[in-house]
Parts: sequence; C-alpha cells; structure tokens
Amino acid sequence: MYYSDPRIRDAYAECRRLARRHYENFPVASHLVPRDKRDALAAIYAFARYADDVADEPGVEGRLEKIAAWREMLRECYSGKVHHPVFLALRDSVRRFILSFENFENLLRAFESDVGVNRHRDFSSLLAYCACSANPVGRLVLELFGHRDPELSALSDCLCTALQLTNFWQDVARDLERDRIYLPLEDLQRFHYTLDDLRAGRVDDRWRELLKFEIMRTRQLFERGKALPERVAPQLRVQLRLTWLGGMSVLGKIGRVGYDVFRRRPSLSKLDFVRLYFRARYSLREGGGDHAPTLADPP
Repeated sequence: MYYSDPRIRDAYAECRRLARRHYENFPVASHLVPRDKRDALAAIYAFARYADDVADEPGVEGRLEKIAAWREMLRECYSGKVHHPVFLALRDSVRRFILSFENFENLLRAFESDVGVNRHRDFSSLLAYCACSANPVGRLVLELFGHRDPELSALSDCLCTALQLTNFWQDVARDLERDRIYLPLEDLQRFHYTLDDLRAGRVDDRWRELLKFEIMRTRQLFERGKALPERVAPQLRVQLRLTWLGGMSVLGKIGRVGYDVFRRRPSLSKLDFVRLYFRARYSLREGGGDHAPTLADPP
C-alpha cells in the first residue's frame, strides 16, 4: 500500500522489521491478507512486542513504569498526539479500521501481570490471564476486517486462548528460566508432580499424564473455535485456518517428542508451514481440520 506521508511509511516499515525478527508458531502479518491489513497487523504486533519485551526484562525495577509510559503513549495515540514510530503506524491503523482502545489496554494489563505474577493457582486463573494476553489480538484482527459480532468474538477467544496455551506447553523450559510457571499449581498437585520435579525437568508417567491433560483441554478450546474461519471475510479465512492448523500441529508435535519439552522445543518448520498452507486452502470441515497424521497426532 502507498502512504503519502513518508513518516507513516517509515513507521510501518519499522513495524514490519520488528515482526520479521521474532519467530512465531503462527504467521504474523501474513501475506495471506491484504497489504493494508498486513501493515496494521504488523503495527499491532510491534505495540505488543515492545511491552512484552519490557515485561521480560530481568528484575522488577522500572518495568511497570515503562509499561505505564507505553500506556500513556497509547492514550495520546488515540487523541492524535504521536511521535514514536510504532504509534505513528498504530494511529494510522486505528483511524482507518476503528480499532478499539480496550483491546490494547487489556494487552498492557497482561504485561503488567507478567511483572508481578509468575504462578497460577488454577486453570480459571490461567484463562483469565489469556483473556488479556491473547484474546484482544484476535478481536483486533476481527475488527480489521469489519467484524464486531459477539458470537465471532467468542469463537476468536477460544482460538486465541488455545494458541496461548499451546505456546505455554511448548515453552515450559523457556518460561522456567524466567521463573514463570503457567502450568496451574492445582494440576501439578493433582498429578503429584512437584515444583522440584518441574525444575529438574523430570519426564515420567506423572509428567506425561499432566501434559496430556493440559493438551486435552487445549484441544477442546481449538474445537470450540474451529468454526471461526468459515464465518469471517473470505480474505481472512486461509490465515485463520492456517493458524488453527498450526496450533493443533504443535500440540501433536509435543506428543511426538514424548512430551519431553524440557530437552526439545516442539515447533513448526518451514516445510510444515508449506504443508499446512495447502491444507488451509480448504475448509476445516472438509477434512482439513480434524486430524493431521504427519503433523498433529503423536505416533
């Protein structure tokens, strides 16, 4: 897309560079969506990426202040006062697509939570976190395509929460390095798996049953969100199908490595993305979604 204002053009370019630098399981600012919306996705991603990186900084001092400053720039963005490149791009996207302030605010609440909360007592607590950390992104994507139907938002919430949980299960080891545990403590107790076991990376029957249990609940959320791709604008369908398939495939890969996410992080290769893309060209109801023998299911 051509931008007459060179500052906005450069701002979007910076957001795209940021999006490309970070690996994700699922396509960011994908070429499967139109360029103007692709740029807006990159701006949304850049906004979230900055705050996420702040929340991941070592120590606590200053992190909440930096997120508060980012929130103030967000408020100024909505009032038309912007200077930072990310907000120059974001302001343009907000204006053109009428993006809700609430969704950006909820993302910042999740990052603030990351600074002070590194354990979740039960699954309800984890779902509440996902409601701020993941679901707003899906709702913003829907808004980009003019969707503001509560039913579609509910389906999107299921898909986004499932994607967030999938990321937690594949990143157990990485999160431990930051002293973050997203496995609900209640579930660890249920399977008699201790925090010491977790820190030691013990893969035994207790661990496998625990992770199978979490994956089962995550698959249920994917199934609840499965109808979403066929109910959105045609330009968004392949992207959402690919996202759904990618998440389910990562869950399958966790099983294929024997649930040992401590020593090997299950992830999607470029070849996986190519294979899934060809499946995503068809409705998930036409055999493209229930099973993926070579990717999604453990042997």
